[in-house]
Amino acid sequence: MTNKNHLNKRIFELHARVCKALSHPKRLKIIELLRNDKEWGVSEIAEKIGITKANLSQHLAVMRAQNIVETRREGITILYSLANPKIIVAYDALKKALKEQLETNGKLLEKF
Repeated sequence: MTNKNHLNKRIFELHARVCKALSHPKRLKIIELLRNDKEWGVSEIAEKIGITKANLSQHLAVMRAQNIVETRREGITILYSLANPKIIVAYDALKKALKEQLETNGKLLEKF
């Protein structure tokens, strides 16, 4: 296998892992919450998206393992933020494509 093929294979594997990590609606809500370069603590995030801290911690661990979110300690508080602003670019592009798809499907359904 050439270096280029090996690199492409690795990128596909990483892409699949990140997509899998984002395949839960609560994790997408976390992305939406963190989108504006804001840092949030676990309690704030849990309250805002309506889940327990224990459940949120599991979601954040999945996202952190794929470098989607990062942490910073401030005293005893752990603050979460997006690890890379390009995550929002990808998130927004997919959201826009899905919205267009829904609109198209809706128009098709209206014809019948």
